[in-house]
Amino acid sequence: MEQASGAGGVIIIPARYASSRYPGKPLARVVGATGEARTLIARTIAAAQQARGDLPLHVATDDDRIADAVRALGEAPVMTPESCANGTERVAAAIAALDIEPAYAINFQGDALLTPPAFVAALAAWMENHPECAVATVAMHCSPTVYAHLLQDQAAGRSGGTTVVTDASGRALYFSKRVLPFLNEPPQDSTNPVLLHLGLYAYRPEALRRYLALPPSPFEVAEGLEQLRFLHYGIPIDVIALDPPGWDPIELNNPTDLASIEATLAARGIA
Repeated sequence: MEQASGAGGVIIIPARYASSRYPGKPLARVVGATGEARTLIARTIAAAQQARGDLPLHVATDDDRIADAVRALGEAPVMTPESCANGTERVAAAIAALDIEPAYAINFQGDALLTPPAFVAALAAWMENHPECAVATVAMHCSPTVYAHLLQDQAAGRSGGTTVVTDASGRALYFSKRVLPFLNEPPQDSTNPVLLHLGLYAYRPEALRRYLALPPSPFEVAEGLEQLRFLHYGIPIDVIALDPPGWDPIELNNPTDLASIEATLAARGIA
């Protein structure tokens, strides 16, 4: 089994076609600042490479249409089984298919094209500086606009962003698609205690192997959040809480998110 290069880490972008909320999402066209429409997977690859270009990057998929789009970009896709139930399982399958044993693997979600490069760098640095950490992820203190976006999705019955609650040491207590904690009077600045969980994880290969050997947990099934399996079986998740980057890193969870994402690309001058 080969060792991964680039400080021992690797970036895996899981991408599937059969999304229940947004079928064909990786191939959705997203318009940038110049009016050019590029696929979501192309923009996600570019965002990941900007963050840590020294780390090997692979797109893990089970769909030939996505694989063809990745090849057209000059990247080599990794074909993974259709049976992968979530992105974490697909990352594990990609590592097995590549026959590598990286020091850590970063799961850069395929709909997270607005992920700040500094957040990826912080996650990689955490894994490189904390060898005892099995799993880590990133969360962001909610800005007023992000908090309002979360509440709007919740009120409309849409499954939008995910929030996380942590303990005193910064380890995750719970993740939810509800907005947690409930606030009677939300502050109108960056002191909002609600942490928006960004779909950005780093795992040790052994943590992934343990994950695959465990059955789905009840809350994982109820919430549709794969990371809750780790918590249910006592595998801690370190949460790196960061300040907002100056823009709203909204994920493309629903077609209704597209306008906000394109507006952010235009404002940041991203072609």
